[in-house]
Amino acid sequence: MTPDSSIRSRMVHAARGAACCAAVLLAGLAFAPCSVAADAKPPAADGAADKKPASDLPPLPADKTIKQSVRVGGRTLSYEATVGTIPVRDATGKKIAEVVYTAYTVPGSDPRRPVTFAFNGGPGASSVYLNMGAIGPKRIQFGVEGDAPSDAAVTKDNPNTWLDMSDLVFIDPVGTGYSRSLVDEDQTKKDFYSTEADIQYLSRVVYDWLVKHGRLRSPKYVMGESYGGYRAPRIAYALQTKMGVGVNGLVMVSPYLDPAAIGDGDALSPLPWMINLPSMTAAHLESQGRLTPAAMADVEGYVRTQFVTDFLAGRSDPGAISRMVQKVSAYTGLDPALVAKLDGRVDIDTYLREVHRNEKKIGSVYDSNVTAFDPFPGSAERQSGDPILDALLAPTTSAMADFITREVGWKTDAHYEALSFAVNKAWDRGAADDKPVADLRKAIGNDPHMKVLIVHGYNDLSCPFFTSRLIIDQMPSFGQAQRVKLAVYPGGHMFYSRPGSAESFKADAAELYNSSK
Repeated sequence: MTPDSSIRSRMVHAARGAACCAAVLLAGLAFAPCSVAADAKPPAADGAADKKPASDLPPLPADKTIKQSVRVGGRTLSYEATVGTIPVRDATGKKIAEVVYTAYTVPGSDPRRPVTFAFNGGPGASSVYLNMGAIGPKRIQFGVEGDAPSDAAVTKDNPNTWLDMSDLVFIDPVGTGYSRSLVDEDQTKKDFYSTEADIQYLSRVVYDWLVKHGRLRSPKYVMGESYGGYRAPRIAYALQTKMGVGVNGLVMVSPYLDPAAIGDGDALSPLPWMINLPSMTAAHLESQGRLTPAAMADVEGYVRTQFVTDFLAGRSDPGAISRMVQKVSAYTGLDPALVAKLDGRVDIDTYLREVHRNEKKIGSVYDSNVTAFDPFPGSAERQSGDPILDALLAPTTSAMADFITREVGWKTDAHYEALSFAVNKAWDRGAADDKPVADLRKAIGNDPHMKVLIVHGYNDLSCPFFTSRLIIDQMPSFGQAQRVKLAVYPGGHMFYSRPGSAESFKADAAELYNSSK
């Protein structure tokens, strides 16, 4: 997810312009939003921001490795699953945190076997969503219509795992998973809970893992979902320019790329409305069985042309608003009378409430076609959480904690923080800017061999695909076509929850990995 972008629907509206898959994922698929749905008070969360002195914390277990296998591509692949820690030290050498990772590696001595480092978002999401939802060797179902918190936390072989083409390292930032700070609350915020500090220490964690496991000669890839998509290009650039580590490729899943592009309901710029309308249209088309790239090309052309002209004309052109109302209601399937009340500007909160109102259900900001019953359908404002976020927290937390503590045998009595509201609340988001886009440009410019794959789900309103479409269209070609490729699949923020989309995603990734050799 990233539920990454997710929690954002539970955070204050001020987080709207901060970075969520969310949402994040959850994905993933982002607490800190790319855009925000309804507000709801988060449940109390323990731990992440209130740190005990190091002397009061029991030591974490030593690294533990077990042997497992998975059926993929018609054959059995044997691998080693490792849960371990990387220490984080300050300038004096004092250990100030312990970062826990889960790695899946295929035994052998081939120095050219790739290794992929994966991050989810939030801020405050662990890496469980990419791990057990997208590319790890085992998966648990979450993120689609019908999933529930009480679903059994039982994993199965993932037929679309990437382990047959790369070793995989899933990193849980401080305050998520079992990773923890060893300094007090104020110092923790300074060292770990800000956009800049986050990039610096996580880049060093990647470097330290490579050294620890003798993998500096391996081809290296960085993957990030939702707010992890904010991290990925910045980590790649930091690895290049500060750590002395080249990166062969980047994969950004439902990324939160440009904080400056996100607006709210009274935004003067048409950009936020342009970004959201195609995803609303995709959900409507899918509900009618008419979602195709050709059908989407129509709305994408509209938002680049007539929509912008009519939006900016406003009341100076008596026909502008009526034209917007006609087109927007047709694209979204919403009642024209409702769209007329909004002057053709449909915000995300209203859309998610109204598109399923006749069924007395609400849609998810991560995939508006994933619904839950509205517990307060008569309320003027939405008073519930997000259908996907509320359904995925229990099975993903239980599945990951069970895997680490029971299957691997890495025993700890700490709580596994799949989504930490405390980290998200404490996060210093800084100023809204396009640093991930700037660092992406510089990283690609530095390395003529680096390639990038950006992927989205059509229905995602937490980190809409059209943001990336517009960003890529403004970037230089860097000497060849498809240095930066965009792929959009059926589904939402965690489109990989759908088997067909997960299969297409892996095929596109295989093309990236093969072209980078």
